[in-house]
Amino acid sequence: METFLSIAVGIGLAAACGFRVFVPLLILNLASLAGALTLPSGFAWMGSPAATVAFATATAAEIIGYYVPWFDHALDTIATPAAIAAGTLTTAAFLTDVSPFLKWTTALIAGGGTAGLIQASTVVLRAKSSLATGGAANPLFATMEIAGALVTGILAVLLPVVCLVLVLIFCLWAVRKVIRFFSEKNTGSP
Repeated sequence: METFLSIAVGIGLAAACGFRVFVPLLILNLASLAGALTLPSGFAWMGSPAATVAFATATAAEIIGYYVPWFDHALDTIATPAAIAAGTLTTAAFLTDVSPFLKWTTALIAGGGTAGLIQASTVVLRAKSSLATGGAANPLFATMEIAGALVTGILAVLLPVVCLVLVLIFCLWAVRKVIRFFSEKNTGSP
């Protein structure tokens, strides 16, 4: 059961990375410093005071950047691979007592895949919003994405099974939306 909970925490934090890359890393760091999470030795650096400064600075820069109209699109281009990397890292941190091959393969597929799917869905929503509103609604979407990262990250730490169920539901919804977006784009219908 402990292994399942660890995987749920890792995937939950990975999902939060899909909304914002650094918010869940900061949540992981603060939870580790507070004693709510224990990180394995190879990932202990993520719970250090130096990581707090780094993650807090990166979180502030990321949040501010998404409120700058032209810069939010530039961030989206680097956020997708960064979200996948952060999702992979957070999931790997909680996969203990498995071979390195299984750890990193599972982390990439489950963690990186979840983060990438959620990040892709936010990019699609932001693109539709930009087309419909000329970018005027992007600050609203930025706020919702921050809230998504905070709620998902905190749930991953406090209620990992609930978070995992919600992430699965969201992923199913996101897959449906992404498929619909690309099928509409290919057929040219609105």
